[in-house]
Amino acid sequence: MRILITGANGLLGRKLVDLIENENDIELLASARKPVASKGDTALLDVTDLQALKKIVADWNPGVIINAAAMTQVDQCELAKDDCWKQNVNSVSNLVEVCTENNIHLVHVSTDFVFNGKEGPLDELAVPEPVNFYGESKLEGERVILNGKCSAAIIRTVLVYGVTSDMSRSNIVLWVKKSLEEKKPIKVVNDQYRTPTLAEDLAMGCLLAVRKRSTGIFHISGYEMMTPYDIAIKTADFFGLDKTLISPVSNFVQSAKRPNKTGFIIEKAKRELGYKPHSFFEGLTVVKEQLNSLSL
Repeated sequence: MRILITGANGLLGRKLVDLIENENDIELLASARKPVASKGDTALLDVTDLQALKKIVADWNPGVIINAAAMTQVDQCELAKDDCWKQNVNSVSNLVEVCTENNIHLVHVSTDFVFNGKEGPLDELAVPEPVNFYGESKLEGERVILNGKCSAAIIRTVLVYGVTSDMSRSNIVLWVKKSLEEKKPIKVVNDQYRTPTLAEDLAMGCLLAVRKRSTGIFHISGYEMMTPYDIAIKTADFFGLDKTLISPVSNFVQSAKRPNKTGFIIEKAKRELGYKPHSFFEGLTVVKEQLNSLSL
């Protein structure tokens, strides 16, 4: 099996590369806008460039594409809507076109932010209604896939955390840990609810969808519903840091509105894919072990 990963320099992309490199029956091409570190083949690719995408597919002939490329900075999406649409919708149109023409199975990563946040946790039958432009763009990407003719699985996820050696962006666990280690007081939202997802679990969920050539929508996340404040407190306790530096804040105003309550019911993924996520404590243990090995 030959798999092309887009967005291979992001947190999920790196975890996918690490996971798939160890699969003996898979040949991997890891692609991103900037050079990718991988034992296998790599390529520079901007998926908004249809001709560049077509050339890589023609040259390399993948049977599967895992699309981990996206503009995910929620506030930036609100401020740069054209760029957001280009990266989160136009690029998906390109992938659907190429996958349809070449009989390629597409696994596409989406988000809990397609929902309005009025209730949760949510299963795959919940009706999307985004409250910010990032969510609108990701929902439109889903529609492009569902209205297309290629074989595809949509993997929605929630608040991904984890660590790699070449992190381009932080995430809530690393931000809390670093801030507290530097003795910085932090304010953390306590009126939003999520089911945080270990990056390794999300990568495994994508690979399970690849191996089963699954189609349709799957919710992939952790199973524990928490606020970001809960996450921060648990992170402080786990790493032995001063949680008195953490202050809860409600009705926090940002450029883009956030859904108050999402989180996922993951029974379909467990039943159909064999998905088994770590607990949050187990996820922190994974992060700690990796940080120790990287001496970060």
